[in-house]
Amino acid sequence: MTGLLDHLNVKGLTLKNRIVMPPMHTGLATRQGSVTESLIEYYARRSKMLGLLIVEHSYVRLEGKLSKKQLGIHEDNLILGLEDLSSRVHSVGTPIVIQITHAGQEASKEITGLDPVAPSPNKGARKLRTDEIESLIEAFVTAADRAMRAGFDGVEVHGAHGFLLNQFFSPLTNLRQDGYGGSFENRTRFPLEVVKRVKKIVGGRLLLYRLGSDDLDPAGVKVEDSRKFAVQLEKAGVDIIDVSGGLCGSRPKQLEEMQGYFVPQAEEIKKAVNVPVIGVGGIKEAEYADRLVKEGRVDLVAVGRELAKDPDWTLKAAEALRVQGKNR
Repeated sequence: MTGLLDHLNVKGLTLKNRIVMPPMHTGLATRQGSVTESLIEYYARRSKMLGLLIVEHSYVRLEGKLSKKQLGIHEDNLILGLEDLSSRVHSVGTPIVIQITHAGQEASKEITGLDPVAPSPNKGARKLRTDEIESLIEAFVTAADRAMRAGFDGVEVHGAHGFLLNQFFSPLTNLRQDGYGGSFENRTRFPLEVVKRVKKIVGGRLLLYRLGSDDLDPAGVKVEDSRKFAVQLEKAGVDIIDVSGGLCGSRPKQLEEMQGYFVPQAEEIKKAVNVPVIGVGGIKEAEYADRLVKEGRVDLVAVGRELAKDPDWTLKAAEALRVQGKNR
């Protein structure tokens, strides 16, 4: 029976176990979005015994920046620092990918100096013109190219937590009447175009998609929509689907006390696709994470806040599960 500590082969890359460190904002980059030694040390400290490390959300264009000290991947002069980061994590034998994102209407002009953009006018953001969408796709493509040049094992396209690609997918934020809004097909058009174009750049390396699977709103995205979208993402070349929240964000208050609160959505999506699926949501206990994999509910388990608090969580979890196995 496959468990949390068993390896997983994805596209010729071997993950030594099923534990994933998900992308979490650290605030350790410079105001210009550059890697710092503190940021490298933060990830290096937590990378031991991980199956896969996903570096925090990195903005592909300045107007899509969310916070003052957010990591950037929008300029070539950032590549050297990103290469230092990937090399340090590789030195302990852990695969590393980086999440690329655009905050859309969640971005702030106070931080960027630029007007935020969105599928539809909302929160002070202006509506994107159709001709601007191509340049945004290209921004994701060039960001992915920088990640490849910096030595990452792949990229994760961020389509969750109410950011730009998620805003296009959700009928709550996408009120367009053109080819990028209205129907399910139109609302997924922009995210899928990003994925297809990024896939060409990533080539044989990993392509992940963080899917905003549920808005937790009757009028928004539901898991049934995300199952259909996941099938299209797989067809477009996504190698791993990382299932999280939609407009409700990564830590919805109504679910936060429940361990594995987005696992039910991940489980439903796993039934619809043939690629590995990551489950997430306030997971704290190694035994619980191990059970999720053994029961076939998910293929990989993301442990975020516990790793942020305790850099040795993975080492302790592995030891606890080994001891448990010997005592049976």
